[in-house]
Parts: sequence; structure tokens; C-alpha cells
Amino acid sequence: MVRLGLVVAQFNKESPITEEMADRARTAAAERDATVVAELAVPGSYDTPLAADRLARRDDVDAVAVIGAIVTGDTDHDQVIADAAARKLTDVSLDRDTPVTLGITGPGMSQDEAQARTDYGAQAVDSAIDMVHELDS
Repeated sequence: MVRLGLVVAQFNKESPITEEMADRARTAAAERDATVVAELAVPGSYDTPLAADRLARRDDVDAVAVIGAIVTGDTDHDQVIADAAARKLTDVSLDRDTPVTLGITGPGMSQDEAQARTDYGAQAVDSAIDMVHELDS
């Protein structure tokens, strides 16, 4: 059984986007006979690498799925956040030799586009499980 860590970005949490993504992630884990052994909620997508690193250090975590939604604003700030998070999450995966999957949607999305992509929570979990199986074979 694959044991997962789940990191959920909470920015814009007044909308149910990341909560729905997390629900889909948990459902996908259960459907694949995996267990979410630890879950961390962080303020935003920019904050996910530290949480992912903490989970990836744990002996009881085989992979970490990271989910969040970066909705565009009036500036290019969403691009900066997305680039920084993706780069650092890759570093965590390589440094810890643990799969860390990117289920963060955006940048450049409207609220409606973000809502339409809540299935990325499940996709991040599926990718994490697939990576564990592939690396263990």
C-alpha cells in the first residue's frame, strides 16, 4: 500500500476550489488502495515546498501530492508564484529521492477555469502512486 503525504494550499479558500481538489485527492487515494497518512494545509501555493519537504522526510510517506490553485490577478504575480513553487517542489523531490507531484493549477486562470480543474487533485495523487510503483519496480 502506498502511503501519501498531501499538501493543500489554502489561498482563496473562501471559494471551495482547493477543498474540492483535496476531496478528490483523498477519493483517488482510496480508490487506488493508498492511504493519506499526513496532510498539511498551507497559506498558498508559494508555501507548498517547505510542507512537501517536511512530509518527504518522514519514513511513513512514500510520495507527496501537492495541490493548489493559482488564479490570475491584476499583475504577473501569479506567474512568479507558479514558477517558484514548481521549481522548488522539483528540488524537494530530487533532494529527498521521493516523488512530489504538482497538482497546482495555473497560472493565468480565471476563477471559473480553476473550478473546472479541480480534478487535478486526483491527478496529483494518481501520479504520485504511479511514480512509487514505477520506482519500486
